[in-house]
Amino acid sequence: MKKHLLALAVLMLLSTYAWAQSLSPVGIWTNEDGKARFEIYKCGDKLCGKIVTLKEPLRNGKPKVDEKNPDKSLRNRPLAGLEFMNGFAYDSHNKWDDGTIYDPESGKTYSCYMKMIGKDKMEVKGYIGISLIGRTQTWTRIK
Repeated sequence: MKKHLLALAVLMLLSTYAWAQSLSPVGIWTNEDGKARFEIYKCGDKLCGKIVTLKEPLRNGKPKVDEKNPDKSLRNRPLAGLEFMNGFAYDSHNKWDDGTIYDPESGKTYSCYMKMIGKDKMEVKGYIGISLIGRTQTWTRIK
């Protein structure tokens, strides 16, 4: 009887682990205001993210560029295709932490985590210092 209970417990743990791993942020997402679509992808043993498309890709008839970047040499790079998230490592409970997110609208980079809150919903929080203070958005997966 004890062997059956142990086998059942192991099976339940493995199925819970498989379910947790199925809630992956890898894919295409949009933010709350729908200004852009982002791709989250594997980069080495971490996760990164890039801007795939912008709702309004042009400014004055030309592709939008990273004009607010504090590094003047990067201000002419296009926003479409820009890797703006990197360094995310799986933490626990469907959370990827220790990453950074760059905000091209302000030119600032923040510490960041991503947490899956459902198969097609993800909480993305950028912060300075500790994660208790910062800005949180809910992103939606694009199918």
